[in-house]
Amino acid sequence: MLAKFIVRIIFGALGLWIASKLVPGIYVRDTTALIFAAALLGIVNAFVRPVITILTLPLTIVTLGLFLLIVNAAMIGLVSMLVPGFHVGGLVAGVLAAVVTGICSWIGGMLLRDDRREYRR
Repeated sequence: MLAKFIVRIIFGALGLWIASKLVPGIYVRDTTALIFAAALLGIVNAFVRPVITILTLPLTIVTLGLFLLIVNAAMIGLVSMLVPGFHVGGLVAGVLAAVVTGICSWIGGMLLRDDRREYRR
């Protein structure tokens, strides 16, 4: 379980690093800030994001799920306020960083997929 969390932090850090290279407005000072931001993003996504998602559920339904991009950008913005050396320069940069980080996390989740699941017919 701890190993999966560490691997998820690594994929989150990879996503944030790629976002800092591709998205204007995302700045990461050094590797320490990157790893700390990825770890904090994992914790924020585990505890804060579900509460915000439930509170904004009507808006998410009306926008057919697109509001979740804003929620993810807000979580990255929250991490940017708490981690010195990690900066997000606005909503558009946050949304684009959320997309890039989400894709990297999705790829990481596919690599960590538990193949022991049984599918019943």
